[in-house]
Amino acid sequence: MSIKTGIVGLPNVGKSTLFNALTDSKIEAENYPFCTIEPNHGMVKVNDSRLKKIDELIPTQKISPCFLEFVDIAGLVKGASEGEGLGNQFLSNIRNVDAILHVVRCFDDENITHVENSISPIRDIEIINTELLLKDIESFSKRISKIEKTVKSGNKEHKEEFELLTFLLDKLNQGILIKNIELKDEQIKILKSISPLTAKPTLYVANIQEGDLDNENSNPYIVKLKKWAVDNNENILTLCTKFEMEIIDLDLEEKKEFLNSYGLNQTGLDRLTTSTFTLLGLETFFTAGEKEIKSWPIKKGTEAANAAGEIHSDIQRGFIKAEVYTLNELIKYGSEESLKNNGKIRQEGKSYIVKDGDIIFFKFNV
Repeated sequence: MSIKTGIVGLPNVGKSTLFNALTDSKIEAENYPFCTIEPNHGMVKVNDSRLKKIDELIPTQKISPCFLEFVDIAGLVKGASEGEGLGNQFLSNIRNVDAILHVVRCFDDENITHVENSISPIRDIEIINTELLLKDIESFSKRISKIEKTVKSGNKEHKEEFELLTFLLDKLNQGILIKNIELKDEQIKILKSISPLTAKPTLYVANIQEGDLDNENSNPYIVKLKKWAVDNNENILTLCTKFEMEIIDLDLEEKKEFLNSYGLNQTGLDRLTTSTFTLLGLETFFTAGEKEIKSWPIKKGTEAANAAGEIHSDIQRGFIKAEVYTLNELIKYGSEESLKNNGKIRQEGKSYIVKDGDIIFFKFNV
């Protein structure tokens, strides 16, 4: 499954530092605007404690977690939709991702420049969202002009698209982001070719100082941002990118000790990957055997035959049935053999909706 999450924000808010921490990369993260020009891509392991639990009951030679792809996109500025600061190039990079991590700076530091010369996370969010919105208005207007004549001449093929785009353009002109408009599945399919920037699910990442880790609510920027998030039905996640970079090379015990000193039980990066998984509407099923235990990311609501296709197209094509049980059942009965003896392994067909945490063995014939 190829799914990309783009890291966006104004220049110098911590995007590249976050990307480096996520991917253990060493890309430039300097104190000047447009340090990043071309987007950087990296694969990030999703830590899932369930893999270890499965291994304890089904010993294996290899454990394979799933990965998410992150893209570090250059900083946007006011006027990006009109080409300011290489804006057209950067906005097109956003069009190619499935979801957005929008990084905002929530700390004062006179040694780190801010493109707007002051710290205001909500203003920064509004700058980026306005640029995305203006670009969508431009894209929709062009598409409407292109198909308007054919619709007026009686072409039914574009009629539904024309009506939808006209409706959404009116909403965009009112300042409403498409992700905040309820759409039917058929309408979402129509929009796929345009890939509107304001339709992409977004998680706002508040970059704080290390001193705020054990009491983020003492940070006035965070207090205001949390209220804004509640008022606008948005999600935010706080972390310190500098702190995440400092602990990335520590071993497990050292990392745990360091986190405990701040009253934390999980790294910001682990929280971020979990939140990104949720943002993308993903869940996990597992395959387990003596050679390998592997986690597979799928969209929620995926049918068994399509889940099989994530492993190999031949398994989907020759699908016979799926033998399914849950991790909780495996823990309760202690082994696959005991599950079989107690009739707890279910036989499911192609249309079975795979659930998060299912352990599946697919039977197929080609």
